[in-house]
Amino acid sequence: MGKKKLLGKTLDELKTICTEEGLPGYAAKQIAEWIYGKRVKCIEEMTNLSLKSRTVLAERYTIGCVPPCDVQQSIDGTAKYLFPTENGQEVECVFIPDGDRATLCVSSQVGCRMGCRFCMTGRQGFGGNLSATDILNQVYSVPNSELLTNIVFMGQGEPMDNLDAVLRATSLLTAPEGWAWSPKRITVSTVGVRQSVERFLLESNCHLAISLHNPFPDERLKMMPSEKTYGITQLLTLLRQQDWSHQRRLSFEYIVFDGLNDTERHARELVRLLSPLECRINLIRFHEIPDTPYHGVSEEKMVWLRDYLTHHGVTTTIRASRGQDIYAACGLLHSVSAGKLGTHEECNATS
Repeated sequence: MGKKKLLGKTLDELKTICTEEGLPGYAAKQIAEWIYGKRVKCIEEMTNLSLKSRTVLAERYTIGCVPPCDVQQSIDGTAKYLFPTENGQEVECVFIPDGDRATLCVSSQVGCRMGCRFCMTGRQGFGGNLSATDILNQVYSVPNSELLTNIVFMGQGEPMDNLDAVLRATSLLTAPEGWAWSPKRITVSTVGVRQSVERFLLESNCHLAISLHNPFPDERLKMMPSEKTYGITQLLTLLRQQDWSHQRRLSFEYIVFDGLNDTERHARELVRLLSPLECRINLIRFHEIPDTPYHGVSEEKMVWLRDYLTHHGVTTTIRASRGQDIYAACGLLHSVSAGKLGTHEECNATS
């Protein structure tokens, strides 16, 4: 039986571990600081714990951090990392530097069961949920993690379809005894899993992004099968009941497709649906994938749509496309060789 992992444990859980292992109660805060504050790779590095405490802890526990098993570097500075998961699969995340900002786009599932027609992850199918440890390991173990200013849950998977793990991860990222980040630095994306969104709004203060892509339910259904179960109309009813004037930001992601959602009719409906909300729209260029009938639009059309929506009261931006040459841009992530990993060791066999 393998060792248990400390990464992903809350302070209360660390206190329980210390009690069970005969460590002093104050050691829990020390362990949390070493893991989340100093991001050590080995229990041996926790030098303010006694040698005996470290030895006892290392007999049954390991930090749980695992380095990426592959990296691809884009000409624009974006880097895509492939990480092993606890269940022996693989998942991608993307590091996006931008001046004094650095964003990590993390994954929450291997593949995705939402089945969006225009997304490589959706076409991969569903391979399983990531644990909170798997999610946090992307943040913990990505090179240059100390430079991160923002995290977006916009990688592989539907975060609201794995809400327990996502909430645990975001809680530890924002907890004083965890990473102590402001929730304003974290955005969680969803196609609109209504019950999970409702719970997320109650239990988290992180920003929320809705993958909209078409304002008409019947047309959205043709692109996004999840519309049948998680209708955008019902979701918008829920969102209109919330107060978006303070702290939390609401945004809508909108990939623009030639002839499908880029007309004035679509623009008018977006204004009608979204103008009552305190929100913004992020327009995203479509990055074509094999065997798909969809096509992107010209830069002129992107600018026209942005200006139309902004002029009619809905703040709209065009998201910069990054990492397209390494299939790291929006909708292009996938697991390269799921289930074909060997064993990944930490610092040494004792931790």
